[in-house]
Amino acid sequence: MSGVLKKIEKNPYQYNGEFTLLNSKNASNNLLEKKLYIESYGCAMNFSDSEIVASVLSKNGYRTTNIVEDAELILLNTCSIREKAEQTIRKKLEKFNSLKKSNKHLKIGILGCMAERLKSKLIEEEKIVDLVVGPDAYKDLPNLIYKVEKGQKAINVLLSKDETYSDISPHRLNSNGVNAFISITRGCDNMCTFCVVPFTRGRERSRDPQSIIKEIKDLEIKGYKEVTLLGQNVDSYLWFGGGLKKDFSKASEIQKTTALNFSKLLELCAINHPKIRIRFSTSNPQDMSMDVINIMAKYDNICNHIHLPVQSGSNKILKAMNRQHSKEEYIDLIKRIKQIIPNCSISQDIIVGFPGESEEDHKETLDLMETIKYSFGYMFKYSERPGTLAQRKLADDVDEATKKRRLEEIIELQQKHSLHRTKEFLNQEVEVLIEKTSKKSQLYWSGRNDENTVVVFPKENYNIGDFVNIKITDCTSATLLGNAIGYSKNN
Repeated sequence: MSGVLKKIEKNPYQYNGEFTLLNSKNASNNLLEKKLYIESYGCAMNFSDSEIVASVLSKNGYRTTNIVEDAELILLNTCSIREKAEQTIRKKLEKFNSLKKSNKHLKIGILGCMAERLKSKLIEEEKIVDLVVGPDAYKDLPNLIYKVEKGQKAINVLLSKDETYSDISPHRLNSNGVNAFISITRGCDNMCTFCVVPFTRGRERSRDPQSIIKEIKDLEIKGYKEVTLLGQNVDSYLWFGGGLKKDFSKASEIQKTTALNFSKLLELCAINHPKIRIRFSTSNPQDMSMDVINIMAKYDNICNHIHLPVQSGSNKILKAMNRQHSKEEYIDLIKRIKQIIPNCSISQDIIVGFPGESEEDHKETLDLMETIKYSFGYMFKYSERPGTLAQRKLADDVDEATKKRRLEEIIELQQKHSLHRTKEFLNQEVEVLIEKTSKKSQLYWSGRNDENTVVVFPKENYNIGDFVNIKITDCTSATLLGNAIGYSKNN
């Protein structure tokens, strides 16, 4: 294919914020041949955002490559939730120094939460970085790259009050053609004292439900079998015609009457796409309603798994974290979920060593875990994040050795509980969506069951994307092992 770029005004290659390619016999292929390398870190939202970035740049002559040495543009989509995540990016940039020296055309950009948090300071500290782009500014990438190619540093970290990318069809990266992420909300209003997300991703705003349904439909046509609805807090989803969630009180009576919350969106997705398996993440205890749980129970294509971060089992620490739930309210929520969906798996986020956490507070977290017995979880040492209320107001007074020991105790207990949960599947039949070849053997498939547990079984004559019934014969704390007994009814 050949083309020529339409030229207008200050930026000779800009047209309505995007590069427009026109057919021409005398056109150049230069932009079409540019290679883009993207690495993503942190939460699933970042990986989803990278697919949006790839889509924006694919319209501007870039195609992705998995070989970093071949790239003319390297983008790192970063996380700021913990200090270690930012240190990983710093070390990665050190490795790119030699690439930059050997390829004078190479450009390097930092995207995501670290870009939003550090802004221009990042360019000052990391000399090899050419552009810094926040989570809401990816549509501006063509303009920023043009600026960089003219020998300037470029930055855009402006946060939006609206859903930014509902009109973009993501370019699925490293896709198995089976699972896909779909973002439904952006930002967070909860202001937990330890968290930078409200500062790096802005206020909560929701996406037009019709654009969500359209994206699922497009994926279904392409053969995808499962979607995960994403947001920093999916239970806060609220569509009343656009705008920030906090502005709902100012909406018209018609808007309020026709507004769509998360339970209604979930039902809309399930009804319109009965052959698509649906997951969602992440939920917040204070915002989860029984309406959502009832919808999950009503539709077989909504998976029975909820990621429900608790962070601590101590009410004293929960209050210091500005979590809007108590330990008792959290336990009651789990009980109500289990009453409606007895086999629903629950996973957690837990932070150890938060400022002021005593041994008694730590013991309360362990006791909470014993009460719930989570299927799996994500556990971390507290990491002080600049700009958060905890960093400004609370002394990081739990020493590193104590944090490490408490984390080890939490992880050890979780492994025990994970094994307890996987053993519950022994001699049971489960439906599995085949996602890939097992990492440990080319002779086995790997997929997940409804409860989000990994299942491994001999390949036989099945294929990626098949729904298969598996008889579970053995397990570890993280994986179920079994044998296929035939295609499921959903295949």
